[in-house]
Amino acid sequence: MTDFLIDGLPPTEADLRYLAVVNYGAYTSFRIEDAGVRGLDLHLARLDASAIELFGEPVGEDRLRDRMRLALGDRREAWVRISLFSPYIRARLPSDRVRPQVMTVIAPPPPPLADSVRVQPQTYVRDAAHLKHTATFPLIRARRLAIDAGFDDALFADADGLISEGSLWNIGFLEGDAVVWPEAPMLPGVAQALISRGLAAVGLTERHAPVRLTDLDAFDAAFLCNSATPACPVTAIGDHVFGAAPERIDRLARAWSSNRPQPI
Repeated sequence: MTDFLIDGLPPTEADLRYLAVVNYGAYTSFRIEDAGVRGLDLHLARLDASAIELFGEPVGEDRLRDRMRLALGDRREAWVRISLFSPYIRARLPSDRVRPQVMTVIAPPPPPLADSVRVQPQTYVRDAAHLKHTATFPLIRARRLAIDAGFDDALFADADGLISEGSLWNIGFLEGDAVVWPEAPMLPGVAQALISRGLAAVGLTERHAPVRLTDLDAFDAAFLCNSATPACPVTAIGDHVFGAAPERIDRLARAWSSNRPQPI
């Protein structure tokens, strides 16, 4: 069984050459659990919206599901990355309107990012921040710089200190029994949306508000979330230290897990 397919077929040399030299596209990634995906509707909707914005044509939910089923075969547990690209779009020829190709990569499910993290604030706002696009050089560099400085990861804020997101994750803050999501240019994460869907069931509320690095004293705790890490305490942002808040972190994880896997 091939773990790397493009529109259901093994990649050609031309495919690989294009992917090696052109970094234009969108992707999403998630865990397969018992042949289902938590928030699959959100992942597919994000891919289709990205296809329209980046390529001028929808990719189609039925087509995405078909490519996933073909790539997975009989596997019921896996990690899947679905990427959209088109060899008709290049730096010198950027203007084609074309239905993107669908690349599927299957791997073993990764562990969560960490049990707790200390993050370094960095002045950076992603290009086209609302898209989960394939331009990952700045993200990898940000994590590398943070680790070199003695932190676990990087947290992005603009020149005025307005917090947006982390390198590979969204951040939330806890203020009593309320989750405060930063309001800034960022990628709205699927894990973030799943937590939001389940908050009422675990006795938490939420609001969205601008959060600056100078506002950190207002919060009891902070956490990160992504598809591999439902809720992980952020124990420090720069020199500012937070408590771990294990009971509320557990409630966040339960809010996320209240969303049952959706069949492919």
